[in-house]
Amino acid sequence: MAVRSNLRLPRATVLADRSCLSVIYPSEKDRRHAARGVQVRVVEYRLEGVADAEPLYRLVTTILDPALAPAADLAALCHERWEIKGALAELKTQLRGAQVVLRSKTPDLVRQEFWGLLLAHFTVRGLMHEAALRADEDPDRLSFLHAVRVVRRKLPLLAAFSPLSTGSPCMTTSWPRSWRSAWRALAAGRCRAGSSAR
Repeated sequence: MAVRSNLRLPRATVLADRSCLSVIYPSEKDRRHAARGVQVRVVEYRLEGVADAEPLYRLVTTILDPALAPAADLAALCHERWEIKGALAELKTQLRGAQVVLRSKTPDLVRQEFWGLLLAHFTVRGLMHEAALRADEDPDRLSFLHAVRVVRRKLPLLAAFSPLSTGSPCMTTSWPRSWRSAWRALAAGRCRAGSSAR
């Protein structure tokens, strides 16, 4: 679990992977009396070469043996967890809309609506990936919110086409000019994921 960099975690023992053992307490009173403490392992690390990175990241774990979970692996997994949390935030607030609840009234329909949202998220992320490849850009540098806005703007253009017609853009290898401009618009929205889009 990631923790604040200013949380007091006195080093008890430094381990071979440069992590250390410490004790955390539920309250300041427990700390003063050394009561109800939980022994944890503290991993501190920096992200070199990453713009807007914090000077120091810290995480704590109850896995005390560095052989079971090396510090470098824990740090990498922590950032993967942040990406998952970011994807869930995209789904909850940017794709669905803030303060919007699922409309379905039965469990089966809620599942269906949720799967629809997951498919829409997957589709937008897929379009972002393709746009990033065409622009030779890192997909993580594109804004999800910007991509959703581009797709919403361009979606009415495809509503006039039947998916089964031979003239459908989905059935041809060349996309219409409006979608090629959408690719460029997606790639032009180069800003960090999660930041406000243009």
